[in-house]
Amino acid sequence: MVELEIDGKKVEVLEGSMVMHAAEKLGTYIPHFCYHKKLSIAANCRMCLVDVEKAPKAMPACATPVTQGMIVRTKSDKATKAQKSVMEFLLINHPLDCPICDQGGECQLQDLAVGYGGSSSRYEEEKRVVFHKDIGPLVSMQEMSRCIHCTRCVRFGQEIAGQMELGMSNRGEHSEIEAFLGFTVDSELSGNMIDVCPVGALTSKPFRYQARTWELSRRKTISPHDSTGTNLIAQVKANKVLRVVPLENEAINECWIADRDRFSYESLSGDQRLSAPMIKQNDIWSTVDWQTALEYIANGVKQISQEHGPQSIGLLASPHSSLEELYLAGKLIRAMGSENIDSRLRVRDFSEDKLKTGKAHWLGRSIESLSHLSRSLVIGSNLRKDHPLLAQRIRQSTRRGGQVNAFNATSMDWAMNVKNTFLANPSHWVAALGLIAQSIAKVKSIPSPVSVLNETVLMNEILAFNPNALFQANLIAESMLSGDQKAVLIGNAAVHHPRASSIFAIANWIAEQSQSSVGFLTEAANTVGAQTVGALPKGSGLNTSNMIESDKVKALFLLGNEPEFDTAMGAASVAHLSRKDMVVTLSPFKANMAFSDVLLPISPFTETPGTFVNAEGRVQSFHAVVKPLGETRPAWKVLRVLANMLGFPGFDYETIEELRVDAVPKDLASLLDNSPLTALSEVDMVACKGIRIEDLSVGIYGLDSLVRRSPALQHTADAQLDPLASAYQAVLQHSASAEVGQHV
Repeated sequence: MVELEIDGKKVEVLEGSMVMHAAEKLGTYIPHFCYHKKLSIAANCRMCLVDVEKAPKAMPACATPVTQGMIVRTKSDKATKAQKSVMEFLLINHPLDCPICDQGGECQLQDLAVGYGGSSSRYEEEKRVVFHKDIGPLVSMQEMSRCIHCTRCVRFGQEIAGQMELGMSNRGEHSEIEAFLGFTVDSELSGNMIDVCPVGALTSKPFRYQARTWELSRRKTISPHDSTGTNLIAQVKANKVLRVVPLENEAINECWIADRDRFSYESLSGDQRLSAPMIKQNDIWSTVDWQTALEYIANGVKQISQEHGPQSIGLLASPHSSLEELYLAGKLIRAMGSENIDSRLRVRDFSEDKLKTGKAHWLGRSIESLSHLSRSLVIGSNLRKDHPLLAQRIRQSTRRGGQVNAFNATSMDWAMNVKNTFLANPSHWVAALGLIAQSIAKVKSIPSPVSVLNETVLMNEILAFNPNALFQANLIAESMLSGDQKAVLIGNAAVHHPRASSIFAIANWIAEQSQSSVGFLTEAANTVGAQTVGALPKGSGLNTSNMIESDKVKALFLLGNEPEFDTAMGAASVAHLSRKDMVVTLSPFKANMAFSDVLLPISPFTETPGTFVNAEGRVQSFHAVVKPLGETRPAWKVLRVLANMLGFPGFDYETIEELRVDAVPKDLASLLDNSPLTALSEVDMVACKGIRIEDLSVGIYGLDSLVRRSPALQHTADAQLDPLASAYQAVLQHSASAEVGQHV
């Protein structure tokens, strides 16, 4: 430790720290622009100049290492004069457009100019002009004349997002920040460049000119998309979400959010919102009141149950639903006498039914610990697109010297240094993963858990797809048997695989032999929570695919999902659902109109309180940030009232807090377990033909109904690469043009 004095106060910091770090520890503010606690030091702006005793001139606090006995003054005449001189230079070319700047009210330059700027400028020459560039639908570079060349955006791309999409060209007053050769900024974390920009040179395109910052109310919430559980601040004006920014939480998302967390709010006020209940009769949709809609459903459920039995009723629940909604959905279906409820919408292999043991698959470690992994093996995941913020954590581990090993069907750009990549046809994933297990067994001189090499035909098929398979398996084995903090991480594509249980069994063996944790990255905001509250079939209950396909299921409730996009059956589900006697869709949007009989408008996450359980098993509750749109109601209230109309006891919840007491498991940690149910001796190595990687994974902006309806996200390069991109648009156009009758 090194002791120094800042403004008369002594402080101890680690050797190698900068003066800025010592000042932060003391709580002493030093003005700055280019310095950011999560980025490397550039010392570009020089605004942080301070007076260091015995130094001939003012020194930049962000780039001056501390020394024993150092004496620093941040408010002396020498320091203040230097800081004011820097501010004068920074303002020479800055345009006088604060009245129309979106950054107005939260601009570092604006704030510091009050204390360090002059009342007039000595500069009389013409100000420079930087022409705008188009870098995509999310980030605006319309006002780059404001740029002070702090390079925060450049460093963010290179160090956090993993790709240097912006850079500085030219020199002196001709310097510009730009994306070269006409490229766009396509990072899934690009919106964070808006946050790190201290002057309003980079702004949000969707938010542009929508409101001034002091007009916005700021309300905390949680992301409903992937399994990170990102903490957010929704900024609201006139009961409308106009902007979403990060809420700093070092244990989860640090100070970053993914673009789908930031821009999906657009869908909340789009023309696809469902604002009143609707019933379809003779292929004509009519808007009705809640009483009429719920009576129609209650009467239909009673009639179908009497004629076909309670097992003819089922419910498919989105894992993006809140814990309270999922709990009440399961309770309602079981009150009807049915066990047909499932939230594993994209799963194909249901043999690994964790409900039989009452356990839930989870990450197996904390999210924060991912940043410090020395070795990791990621199985069946497009890590960067499926889990942008978890990928950012693992990217940090590689910057610290960690090794990442990938097992996938195709080579994917994760924007990080991947040590070894094993590519295998998805049809051969079980056997190919077995090769890695065999390599580990060979290195450790222990019996192999599986037999692959002796099966000549299968081995030839693996080598035909990847001639380096054996070599890559050996490299991954060597990597995973070294290091200390290690993890085997199972991705979405592996979970959606027809042989998921076998993949899981081998992954567990690899983790055990390499002394690694084993965990699931998990797909949705509440995948873990859905398992803990029993949103899965028990006993003779049917799973997702069976409920869709079975002619015995006559009535089906769809809670927050669109089977055409959200289930493993995809477009094939439409024909099956069209044959049901009654399909009830509970959604914030005009969804499933081709086969639904009733549409009930339920609140999205911004209009209802709720709880999510993220991948690491962290329970996070949130409040509504705006009032429900039109006749929209929280799903838990809709389910409760429907249960009351059907005469079921135990549904007398008046508040979300009362419901939460029952919904949140008392000892959640005891329900988290990644032990496999499938024994290695039962693993089938035979190839399952016809499986493609696109069948197992979903595009980054096709994950849920919110991101599918965000115009800005759907215009990104990632969205355009999604095979289902045109299908999303076709359904949206159909829904928007659907014929609606008169109010009943």
